[in-house]
This record gives sequence, C-alpha cells and structure tokens, in this order.
Amino acid sequence: MRLLLVLLVAGSAFGFSNAEDLPSLEGAKVYRLIPDSDEKLSAVLAHNGKEGYDFLRRGHVLGDEIRVLVTADFTEGFESELTEYEIDYVIVTENAQAVIDEEKTTRQNAAASITRLNGRISFEAYPRYDTIVEYLEGLATNYSGIASLVNIGTSYEGRSIYGLKISSGGTGKPAILIDSALHAREWITPPTALYIINQLVENSDNADLYANVDWYIFPVLNPDGYEFTHTSYRLWRKTRSINDGSSCVGVDPNRNFGYYWMLNGASDLPCSEVFAGPEPFSEVETQALRDFVLANNETLKLYLAVHSYGNYFLYPWGYTSELPDNEEELRTLAEAADDALSTLRGTRYTIGTSTNVLYEAAGGSDDWVKGVGGVELSYTLELPGGGIWGFDPPVSEILPVGQETFLAIRVFGEYIESKFGSSK
Repeated sequence: MRLLLVLLVAGSAFGFSNAEDLPSLEGAKVYRLIPDSDEKLSAVLAHNGKEGYDFLRRGHVLGDEIRVLVTADFTEGFESELTEYEIDYVIVTENAQAVIDEEKTTRQNAAASITRLNGRISFEAYPRYDTIVEYLEGLATNYSGIASLVNIGTSYEGRSIYGLKISSGGTGKPAILIDSALHAREWITPPTALYIINQLVENSDNADLYANVDWYIFPVLNPDGYEFTHTSYRLWRKTRSINDGSSCVGVDPNRNFGYYWMLNGASDLPCSEVFAGPEPFSEVETQALRDFVLANNETLKLYLAVHSYGNYFLYPWGYTSELPDNEEELRTLAEAADDALSTLRGTRYTIGTSTNVLYEAAGGSDDWVKGVGGVELSYTLELPGGGIWGFDPPVSEILPVGQETFLAIRVFGEYIESKFGSSK
C-alpha cells in the first residue's frame, strides 16, 4: 500500500499542485542481516533500488552488515526469500511508523529553546534549518574579523544555501571545503559540521588552523530535503524537485554529479532512492556546489563530504575499483586523521576507495570534485550511526561525534597548511 500526499510546499511556491507518491511506513519492517555467501549477498542486493525496499546500510563484501527497510506489502515475500536462501536475519522493528511517531513525540517534548541559546548553538538537539542559518548569521556578525556568510545558491523550493567562510584575511591561501546533509535524512551530519564551525570560530585555541588556510563549511547542502525529514517524512533522502511524468519526487544528489554519471550504483527510475536524475547536474543544489568549486578550484586543496553512516573514510573512486594516482597520500592522510579521532573514545573507521570498501556508485560529489574540480584530496566521511535506522543517533551522541570528528579535522587542516601554506 502506498500513501498519497499532496505536495503543498511545491504547489504554493510554484503555482501548481502535484500528487506525491510516498511509501507508507505503517507496518514496514527494518531487517538486519549479514549474508555469509556470495549467492546470499547477491540475492539480498538484487532488491536494492526496487519499490518497497530502502537499503539503510549496505556493503558489497561478505561480513558487511545490511540494514534494509521493507514496506508492508513486501515483507512476506522478502521473509520467504530469506528463508529460501537460508539467510539469518533479525527484525529490528516491526512497525517503522510507530518508531517515527515516538521519535517525533520525544522531539516535540524537548524545550524549544534548547537548539539555540543566546546566539549560540546547542549540541543537545537536532536543529532545524532556520536555526542553523541564524547561527551562521550570528557568527558572521559577532566574529566579522574571521567569519563571513557565503550564499552559493537557492534550493528548488527557494531556500538559500548558506555556509561560512573562516579566514584570517588575505587572498590566494589554500582552502578546505566541507559540506554535509547532501542526503536529507543523515541528521548527525549538520551538527557535526556546526561543531567544526563552532570550534574554529568560537574557540581561540584553534586559531592556528585558519591562520594560513581558509575554510568553507556548508552544514546543509540539501535544505529542502532536510526540512522535509523534520516536517513530513523522516527517512527522506533525496532533493525535493518535481520529476516530470512521475508522482515520485526528488533526485539522489550524490548520484547527480557529472563524472561517469549513471555508470553504476544509480537508477534511472524516479521512484528509486538512488535516482540519478534526468541528466547530470539536473538539481540546483548540485549545480550550486559545482559552480562554487569551479570558481575556487585554484585555492581549494581538500574536500570533505560529511555523510552517515558506517564509520568510513572514503576517497575516489566510486565509479571504478581502480585506484587514483595519489592513493598513497589519500590513505596516509586518512589514517593519520583516524588515529587522531580514535584518541577520544576509541572510535575507528574503515579506510579506502568507495568502490573497494563500500560499494560502487557513480555520480558522487567526491569523484566529481577530484576528477573535474581538480581537488586532489577529496574524501567522503561516513559518521557513526545509531538508532533504528542508523540515521538517528540519540542526541547524547551529537557532542562526542562532533568532538572526535574535529580531532580528525585538525589533522586535515595541519596537513594542508604544511603542504600548501604561505611559507611554501
């Protein structure tokens, strides 16, 4: 059964109404399984991208945990297939909608003022986009000597895509670009980006990091999708653009970049969670990042796309198992960052190219930024997961994830300064 909703936001903003087809989560189940043979793994992954299946976590090698949400219409058939192939599984939840309703009630019961206190950001709640923007605006006002607001474009529904530039001044310095929440449901990523901003701007002990390196940090690249996860559909992943001829909305922005677009790991079906769009850069959000990178590619030296979840330091390529020419440098730097990160509470990450340690997926931002944008040090960071979906760590995890991630960020910053700083 599918739930038919009216897309009120798009209708009011663009002068028309459109019926949106969303999967009902009433009675949907979340399964956790670890196939122990190639045949079993292939049988499970054959459902990826199909109607009724949302792979919350997947890998492509034996031993990788797979977590998949299956809507009520398909659970009986899926369980029969698992039994047929003798695949052991655990049902994490019997009713996804009930879990979402409980989570929503918990958030609503939290004090409204907890997210932003006297112009500062709280790391005890997941912030809405307007709160994030207000925080960035406040920093640009109160720390105007080092922080300035950057607007790289407008989302499909008309939201400005804001970030912060952190710099000691001057021109031509090497720069680091960080973005997060390209995938809407990955809630741990915006507060992690905000914690990095907070430590750079509001903690003077970290002033050395921007003395010779500029930082551009965009906490939410997909603001429409991010807001939709707060207001309407918690597990939304894609953008919110209308697909002509389809009742399914949105594009997977991390399959929409124009570098080996649609070669693998993506779908041409609008209802798929990995729909790559009708053409490369069909989405205004991916266009915004593209244009910013191309306008600044002479100074950009490192790119970090923050996603969740799974504890991975990934680098190109996502479209092929072949290694990039500077693989040794990419790996060595990631290993140093992982070592630093682990000192807080022992968290460790798997390191390697996207295809070889996770799965193949062409059209990702990290591949394009390196392959076309010319930024040799390009990474995707998959933060730790939590909760039923993996995308909903408890709020108690926001601060420690931010703290340990910043330890890795310091390693990146120090490396870029040492390699490209003004004295070099």
